Amino acid sequence: MKLFSGKAHRSLAEKIAAHLGQELANVNVDSFPDGETFVQINENIRGEDVYLIQPTCPAVNHNLMEMLIMVDAAKRASAGRITAVIPFFGYARQDRKDKPRVPITAKLVANLISAAGVDRVLTMDLHAAQIQGFFDIPVDHLYAKPVFIKHLRDQHGEDASNLTVVSPDVGGVKMARSYADKLGAELAIVAKHRVSATKVEAMNVIGNVEGRNVLLVDDMTETAGTLCAAAKILQENGAKSIYAGVSHGVLGEMGRKRIAESAIKELITSDSVPQAYGEKVTTVSVAGLLGDAISRIHDGKSVTSLFDIDA
Repeated sequence: MKLFSGKAHRSLAEKIAAHLGQELANVNVDSFPDGETFVQINENIRGEDVYLIQPTCPAVNHNLMEMLIMVDAAKRASAGRITAVIPFFGYARQDRKDKPRVPITAKLVANLISAAGVDRVLTMDLHAAQIQGFFDIPVDHLYAKPVFIKHLRDQHGEDASNLTVVSPDVGGVKMARSYADKLGAELAIVAKHRVSATKVEAMNVIGNVEGRNVLLVDDMTETAGTLCAAAKILQENGAKSIYAGVSHGVLGEMGRKRIAESAIKELITSDSVPQAYGEKVTTVSVAGLLGDAISRIHDGKSVTSLFDIDA
């Protein structure tokens, strides 16, 4: 087994390597003065089982291209098998034609990854589960839910008698339902109206949240518009304490500012991307989850038998 890391999120790659009792492979990843990426692998990987750890988070295009170039370098160095470990899959929101004459970029990225020479993909909490079908190679799709549930129980106890899990939009109901079932909590939905890519108007709450602790769950947040608008209307509907659990905290300055000023008491997110930090933000590590999956893939064991994937 050989573990490689690009520059996107080396600290996560180091945690995964430590969990597996491995060291990251010796590889130079640099840029020429004109911005082109240069990769050189400094050790023999002929016939090896190679895992390239690289979330395609901001800067998305650069990190994606860096991963593709690393794959090509490994392929030309005669790697036995190449698995792209993509904790956060960029372009996942462009998974369908929702307007005339627009691309399905998630499918394009899947094609690029396959064409570069990747044999297998390991990813986590895709924005749309059907993206797995965009690949013609095996995809192992993990969920951060087991890590989040453990954190919630450790920090807030087992009692869910006064807890309601809320989906901030209709599309996230399945994910919210899986959290509610696991926590033994009630379920509610915030019906929203998106004005633009950065502005959301939450409309109304479906379900009872008055006097209850609330956990908002979503797969990702960037500008935090959806979360904060949902938190505001939940507060207006009498919610007691509002928490949020988001798999990928791809937070920019706008998102951090909104969360800090919002009714959200704590945002729990994973370390799938380096942008997951800020005031009121608690980061839990998925390095162990990804490390165990890598170990099981390497040993030819079932990944689904190890993780709770009911999401």
